[in-house]
Amino acid sequence: MKRVCMFLLLVAVMAAGLILLTGCGFVSYSDTTTIVVDEIHPEADHVQLPEDMQLAASINVFNWGEFIDPDVLGIFTAETGIRVIYDTYATNEEMYQRIRAGGADFDVLFPSDYMIERMITQGMLARLNWDNIPNAEHIDQKFWHMPFDPENQYSVPYKWGTFGIIYNTTMVEGPVYSWDILWDPVYENQIFMYYASRDTLGAALRRLGYSLNTTNIDQVHAARDSLIQQRPLVRAYLGDAIKDRMINRDGALGTVFSGDSLWARLDNPELNFIVPIEGTQIFLDSMVIPATSTRQLEAEMFINFMTRPDIAAMNTLYTRYSTTNATAFTTLPDYLRECEIYWPPDEIFYRLEAFADLGDFKDEFERAWTEVMAAR
Repeated sequence: MKRVCMFLLLVAVMAAGLILLTGCGFVSYSDTTTIVVDEIHPEADHVQLPEDMQLAASINVFNWGEFIDPDVLGIFTAETGIRVIYDTYATNEEMYQRIRAGGADFDVLFPSDYMIERMITQGMLARLNWDNIPNAEHIDQKFWHMPFDPENQYSVPYKWGTFGIIYNTTMVEGPVYSWDILWDPVYENQIFMYYASRDTLGAALRRLGYSLNTTNIDQVHAARDSLIQQRPLVRAYLGDAIKDRMINRDGALGTVFSGDSLWARLDNPELNFIVPIEGTQIFLDSMVIPATSTRQLEAEMFINFMTRPDIAAMNTLYTRYSTTNATAFTTLPDYLRECEIYWPPDEIFYRLEAFADLGDFKDEFERAWTEVMAAR
């Protein structure tokens, strides 16, 4: 992603700037599974090991919830004999605190862009041996040399997406195009907001015309105050559960990530998703190895496995989050490759803004968020 601020300020709601779920066709998950099986790449590269090398019996993987096809873990074990002990987290901050506190014996993590930058700065990540990750050649070039890892020493791009508004077309009147609708008193007690400081303060900042990465305290306070003003309209602050609540028609509007919106649309075709005209965040989650890992080779084998085109396709079809794997992308069904929610065109891609690590200023965001949560 680009660390520079690339504001999506449009004078009108245009197809290039207002991304709607309408027009994205869908099939059932069982159908997509058949597609994956038919598209497996037998020529995928494997790590070449000496015949007498003794590998670890297991590795510990720490990932976001619902961010991998569970079947791929069994495939990895069947191919390598290495069992995957799998755990999940809900936020970057939760993952960071677990690793920072020590005592957590993880080998592969999936942090987001700004968190990778922080962990590199603090010496928390191991440098990768690219000889053990030959399938990295399948990653789309646009995802390499990111500002958080400019020399590609620590991270392998995995999934990416955007953050925006999901809404029920039968419960919301008129077009939805701006963050402003989440402050409309017409929808009191019908709005779900994402329970994460950077994401939700970021939405408020972009609504006000500011960068997600501002270090101007007055701008942070303005975003805080706007969320406190909005608080009486909010039904609940939730994480992944927003998707389920919107599927069940428990609210009219919510803030979610693009992959969750695609999943929700499968279960409830009344739902649409937009990237607001004021702009939003684009995230890139990557695979990294913590510096404390004692099984780096096995971790790199797992990362290499995850970047195989057939496995990358399985994961993207299961999660609905956009793959970074250019080869896997060519094997996906038309309804995904042609859907601008799943794969926004470049004119959208380069107008979005990625989170940067704010250093000590992140504490100001946390203080502001605490005050929002304490407001009544």
